Amino acid sequence: MRDRDAVVWKEQSLRLATRLHRDNLPGDCSQPMLAGSNVRYEISARIKAMPCGGIGLIHEMVRAIGLAESIDERVHVFKRHFPYHESDHVLNLAYNVLCGGTRLEDLERLRGNEAYLDTLGCERVPDPTTAGDFLRRFGEHQVMELMAATNAARVKVWKKLSKKDRALALIDVDGTIAPTTGECKEGMDISYKGIWGYAPLVITLANTEEVLFIKNRSGNAPSHSGAVAYMDEAVALVRAGGFRRVRLRGDTDFSLTANFDRWTEDAVEFVFGMDAQRNVVELADGLSEKDFRPLVRWAAAPATRPRQRPENIKEIIVHERGYQKLILEEEHVAEVAYRPSKCKRSYRLIIVRKKVRVEQGQQRLFDQTRYLFYITNVHDDVLAPAQVVFEANDRCAQENIIEQLKNGVQAFRMPSDALLSNWAYAVIATLAWNLRIWMSILLPKRLAGQLRRMEHRRFLHSVMLVPCQVVRTARQMVLRILTYSPWAELLTSGTDYFHRWRTA
Repeated sequence: MRDRDAVVWKEQSLRLATRLHRDNLPGDCSQPMLAGSNVRYEISARIKAMPCGGIGLIHEMVRAIGLAESIDERVHVFKRHFPYHESDHVLNLAYNVLCGGTRLEDLERLRGNEAYLDTLGCERVPDPTTAGDFLRRFGEHQVMELMAATNAARVKVWKKLSKKDRALALIDVDGTIAPTTGECKEGMDISYKGIWGYAPLVITLANTEEVLFIKNRSGNAPSHSGAVAYMDEAVALVRAGGFRRVRLRGDTDFSLTANFDRWTEDAVEFVFGMDAQRNVVELADGLSEKDFRPLVRWAAAPATRPRQRPENIKEIIVHERGYQKLILEEEHVAEVAYRPSKCKRSYRLIIVRKKVRVEQGQQRLFDQTRYLFYITNVHDDVLAPAQVVFEANDRCAQENIIEQLKNGVQAFRMPSDALLSNWAYAVIATLAWNLRIWMSILLPKRLAGQLRRMEHRRFLHSVMLVPCQVVRTARQMVLRILTYSPWAELLTSGTDYFHRWRTA
C-alpha cells in the first residue's frame, strides 16, 4: 500500500471506529437513529464507478498465472473467433459469479457497466444469450480440456506452497444431488431420494479446499459411478503439483475394493468407510472385550468463559410428544485384518462400536450396539485405529464445500438444457471458488490470511463488492476505493504484487 493510501485508509478507519464506538451516542435519543436526509439523485456525466471493485485484483491474478492463455491453448469450441475467444467466455461467466451473479441473465448488468468493461480492458463481454450458446457447444472432450487448462494454472499456484503444505495431499470424493424444476433438461433423472435433477461427482483437495474435478451425471447415477477415473486423475494432478504423499478419502460408496491392490502398489494411501455387511458384523461380534479400546474424542476448549445454557426446546418437544430418543453412552474402537473378496492382500479394518441408550419420555426402553467400519492401507505407525476414525470424520468438511458450491457459488444451478452444457457451467462456476483460494495461496499471509476460510458470501461482500471509481490515465487504469473497507490493503497491495509478478 502506498504511503498516501495508507494515511487515508488509517484516517477512515479511525473515523469509522469513533463513529461506531459505544460511548459515541447522541444526547437526545428520543428520535429513531434512521432519521433520513435530503436525498436526491443525479446522473454523472464524466465519473465512472462500479460496485465490484475487487474484480481488478482477480483479473490481475488471472493474468499473472496465465489462466486465459492456458484455456485458449487447450479448449477449442469455436471454428472462428468473432469476436470472442474461449477464455473470454469462461472468464466472463466466472467473473459474473465473483460479482454476485447467480444466473446467466446477470451478465447483462455487467456488460452494461462501462467502468467494468474499462477495468477488464475490453469493448464488450458476451451477453446471456451468447453465453448460453457457448455452453451448448461443449462436448465431453472440451469439458475435460477445460478442467485440464485450469489444472495447468493450478500447478503453477501450488509451487507457492511450502514443502510442509505439500507433504500429504488429502483427496476427498463424494457425490451430491443437484435438483432442478425443469422438465425438458436432457440427462436429468430421478434420484433415490425421489428428487429430479443431476448427480454431480465432486473431488476436492482438503488441504486447500479447492475443487479438483467435477463430473456431471444423470440424476439416478450411484455416487461411485465413474469415480475411479477421476480419483486416478486427481492423484496424478497432486503429484505433478509436488505433493509427496497422496491419500484418498470417501464414504462407503467409494470403498471400491477392486482397486485397493492397485492403489497400494502405486503408493496411494486410502481411508474409506465400509458397509456393515453381515460378514464384517459377525467379525466384530466375535471380538472379545479386551480387543476394544475406548474411543476418546478431542473437544476444543471454549474461546469464551462458560455461559448458562438456554432451555433446550428440541428436547422438550421430543419429551412431550413421546418420541424415542437415542443417547450415545460410549464408543470403543478395535482393529482386525480383513481381506475383501476382490483383493489379494489384507487391509486394516477399523471397527467402531457404539453403545446407544434408547429412551421414550422418562423411561429407558433398551440398549443398542451399533457398528461403524473403516478400511485403510495406512500403517498403524502413521495412523493409530482412533486416528483412522478421526481421519474419516474429517472428510465431512467436504460437505461444507459442496454446500457452498450449491448455495453460495450456485455452481449446480444447472441453467442450461443438457447434461454436458450444465457440466461445463459447473466447471466454470467452480473456477470462481478456486480463484479465491488461489489468491490466498499466492498473496502473503499478512494480506490473505483469512481468505481461504471465508464463505463465498462473506468474500463477495468483503473483497469483491467494494465500490470503486474507475479513472483511466495515460499509462494505467486506477480503481479509486470510494468508501472505507478493512480489505483496502489487500486490494491495493495485492494488485501491485500480481503486477510485479506478471511483469518480472
